[in-house]
Amino acid sequence: MSTQTTPADHTPHTPLEAWRALQDGNARFIAGNTLHPHQDAQRRKDLALSQKPFAVIFGCSDSRLAAEIIFDLGLGDTFVIRTAGQVIDNAVLGSLEYAIEVLGTPLIMVLGHDSCGAVTATKDSVESGELPRGFQRDLVERITPSVLEAKRAGDADLQDMVVEHTKQTAARLLDHSAAISDAVTRGDAAVIGVFYHLADGKAELVYSNDPRFQDA
Repeated sequence: MSTQTTPADHTPHTPLEAWRALQDGNARFIAGNTLHPHQDAQRRKDLALSQKPFAVIFGCSDSRLAAEIIFDLGLGDTFVIRTAGQVIDNAVLGSLEYAIEVLGTPLIMVLGHDSCGAVTATKDSVESGELPRGFQRDLVERITPSVLEAKRAGDADLQDMVVEHTKQTAARLLDHSAAISDAVTRGDAAVIGVFYHLADGKAELVYSNDPRFQDA
């Protein structure tokens, strides 16, 4: 008896292979042909003692941005980190470094999306001069440079600001973390920025530190 072979049966080992696997999963999600790989009892048992995810997805906490769903993934496939507006802090950097240095994950994806509430709040604060109260202020302050840069470039649209923030966040990972930067320099890892369209489900590449990704 033949068995069905899916992309999820072959774990990617390079940054480019990881991105292509994510693209394939996203294409299945868009088409409504999801395979729901690695979601059975055997997979759960196989992962009980160790994990080897092929990508880190650092995305926004928005409820519509469930990474395992939009990329048609299963248990053990990705190491997922989420904060509102994909804002970087020390805990995020530590988690990313763990994935790169300890788990050997070859790809970091920064995942933003249209109609982002955190970027919307930042845009409103920049335009009104009023900051939100409590710890939401910290989120706004960290996103403000991206909003200001988009405005300086003439991009006043919210979606342009989200794309700019996604690009800046991806670039900052390389600036802030020697561990990530070193892995990228060695060719062991890559960092990309992806913009997710809520309406059609498409994950669009908007940033890469490696030109090979532009043609992938």
